[in-house]
Amino acid sequence: MSQPEELVLVLDFGAQYAQLIARRVREQNVFCQLVRHDLTAKRIAELAPRGLILSGGPSSVYDNGAPKCDPKIFDLGIPILGICYGMQLACQALGGEVKPASSREYGRAVVRVHESAGIFAGIPSETVVWMSHGDQVRSVGGAWVALAETDTCPLAAVRHVTRPVYGIQFHPEVSHTPHGGRLLRNFLTEVCGCRGTWAMGSFLEQTITRLREQVGEDRVICGLSGGVDSSVVAALLVKAIGKQVSCIFVDNGLLRTGEVEAVRRTFGDHFGADLHVVSAGPRFLGALAGVTEPQEKRRRIGHVFIDVFEDESKRIEGVRYLAQGTLYPDVIESGGAIDGPAASIKLHHNVGGLPEKMGLELVEPLRDLFKDEVRRLGLELGLPESLVMRHPFPGPGLAVRCLGEVLEERLVVLRQADSVLLDELKKSGWYGKTAQAFAVLLPIQSVGVMGDGRTYESVVAIRAVQTEDYMTADWAHLPYELLASISTRIINEVKGINRVVYDISSKPPATIEWE
Repeated sequence: MSQPEELVLVLDFGAQYAQLIARRVREQNVFCQLVRHDLTAKRIAELAPRGLILSGGPSSVYDNGAPKCDPKIFDLGIPILGICYGMQLACQALGGEVKPASSREYGRAVVRVHESAGIFAGIPSETVVWMSHGDQVRSVGGAWVALAETDTCPLAAVRHVTRPVYGIQFHPEVSHTPHGGRLLRNFLTEVCGCRGTWAMGSFLEQTITRLREQVGEDRVICGLSGGVDSSVVAALLVKAIGKQVSCIFVDNGLLRTGEVEAVRRTFGDHFGADLHVVSAGPRFLGALAGVTEPQEKRRRIGHVFIDVFEDESKRIEGVRYLAQGTLYPDVIESGGAIDGPAASIKLHHNVGGLPEKMGLELVEPLRDLFKDEVRRLGLELGLPESLVMRHPFPGPGLAVRCLGEVLEERLVVLRQADSVLLDELKKSGWYGKTAQAFAVLLPIQSVGVMGDGRTYESVVAIRAVQTEDYMTADWAHLPYELLASISTRIINEVKGINRVVYDISSKPPATIEWE
């Protein structure tokens, strides 16, 4: 993307919260990117950021081989905020001493603020923060001023006397630090002078301009899955280049109730896109015959998808580009951040493997955005809220929620049960309170009684979770009354099911999906 007016860089030292720091900065309408920890001062100066944030990390700064930054970054005059390891690194580089703490701090702690100005402006003199460290800055000499302390950490926050460099031992980016957002905002506005000029509307305008420049008069094909990412990519391309984009939607026979109709309605009718719907259910089910192992299901579905997609794309003339819904976390995890190690974007999308096989160039208009930003962009583009805010749906579809062999009759039962679940969640207001919810058809049967007769029918498990990042998740504590309503409706309305169970496993140790 073009260089934003205001840019903040997060130097990543291996912190588990590094991506979260970038997201929290963006919430202040300041564009932020994650970069290598050893990016040179010269390169940073070329990028001209308004500020730098040094992330936390698992190492000790005094260890041999511990990750370091270019010490010249402290001479650039660019405001710097060091968090946890980043604070220790900054203090060490500028004359301080870091040693193992006599009392380690993990979890919540109360910070007492000495200087209620600068980064602590508007923050109570005593506030709860989240600590996670075994080392401490033990001494800083006369070049630093202590800003805050805890009972066991006398230098919980510091600022340099002559340089715009700050350090905090706690983590402002996590929700466990209630005033963390205010502290980051203070750093961005009071120290870096940011005005918060980065907004989704301006991103949309810039991206449309860039897409038109990249594509020119050539054609683009976009693989539509019906999910949020691919739908936003398709809507963005239609707005930017109109009929130059052809959307291919593969109906693999593994979709939920109403998926195909919803895609036709949104992209064919509302956006007027060149939409190609390929009905290939029998082809996928044939490839899945007799398969029960989850990874083999995924492998076969992926291979058939590539073949079907390639066959349909050959019917479209003059195609040079393939659009893909790569997001910023994908870029980071595959080493593609600014000046990061050369690596290919993870090909976990439905179009995985296609660019190489078909000889097409990639178009990735969402590669600078996090998931929540993609949703905001979708609303900006006029996509229906029901689509933009929908729960994630796996690429292999219901095949990985139909445990055991995937048969058409079993898919019918699963679709009906899933439809009832989603309907009850939406009517009760719980759909928006959960991050993901779905039904799983188990490969077992149980005895039941309906009327005066004995039954021996299938079991459905209900899974509903709450999470912010999908890396960890807690099972949703749905009200008993709602669970009872879901169970009653599924057993009464879905022929072939006589038992409903609720999954109360968190991630970890369980995963969100069952397969």
